[in-house]
Amino acid sequence: MPEEQHEEVAGAGQQRELPGHIAALLARSAKDEHGRPADSAGVAWAGRDLSGAGNPLHTFDGDDGLMTAQIAQARELLLGGALTEAGFVEALRGQRLFVPVIATRAEEGQRLDGPEAPVGDKQADIALISLTSSSGRRTMPIFTSVQALTQWHPEARPVAAETERVMLAALDEGAELVVLDPGSEVDFVIRRPAMTDLAQGVCWTPSYDDPEIAAELEGILDYCPGVQRLIVTAGTGVGTVSAAGTAIAGGGAGPELRIVVVTEPGLDEVDVRMAVASVRASLTELELLRERADSVELTAGSA
Repeated sequence: MPEEQHEEVAGAGQQRELPGHIAALLARSAKDEHGRPADSAGVAWAGRDLSGAGNPLHTFDGDDGLMTAQIAQARELLLGGALTEAGFVEALRGQRLFVPVIATRAEEGQRLDGPEAPVGDKQADIALISLTSSSGRRTMPIFTSVQALTQWHPEARPVAAETERVMLAALDEGAELVVLDPGSEVDFVIRRPAMTDLAQGVCWTPSYDDPEIAAELEGILDYCPGVQRLIVTAGTGVGTVSAAGTAIAGGGAGPELRIVVVTEPGLDEVDVRMAVASVRASLTELELLRERADSVELTAGSA
């Protein structure tokens, strides 16, 4: 299980077939006389009124496009040190989020369906934006408000959905990470185990607080000569900092889980290395750990 350091998310949008959940939401959006999504020509969405029955963006009638009150409160508690990583993730359940998509167009006069097809006007396609992290992991950006989205990418179009649908779309895209409000005061990374639980509408327990993972790790001690016990704590990459430099207990890209290998007294340096290697090899056999821990760092320590 490779170690991860905090990742700066950067990359270019990639045009891919939209996941069904996002495509369905777009299908409900307003269309022009040619059947194309309204405002697909690249008109900025910033500053528009999203409320009312004529709302072309999504099915959340009356939505003003601002961060929901529940997320805003959780964000303030997180910044103030009064909320854990798991608590903030829990606050996202059932909330409205925005996924950014980009309208791309074929050039005017381009034949759209082969050499025998008639020449058409500019045609709009909708592409879901995905990113590649510095470590090569597929990442999906999502946003709590239209303002945060358009500040990040002025040409992106916001499509809203409940957190559960957004996470299902991210998983369908093969994303290993989701980053909430990239480029804002607080960009918060959500790892795949939390994404999966959010998609299922269940409460997420971080791997470093999971008693079942701790019990599974306890079970490998008999197969690791020289190891006295294992100490499980949050990894050094769990936390992050705000744009203003405030430490945040969560939102980092990894490593998520830190396992300290406490060896038996009297071992020399070679024996300690062998003990740690035996633990590392045993970890690869733990199915629960693979499912619930995004990334692991392994170190030797003393009792």
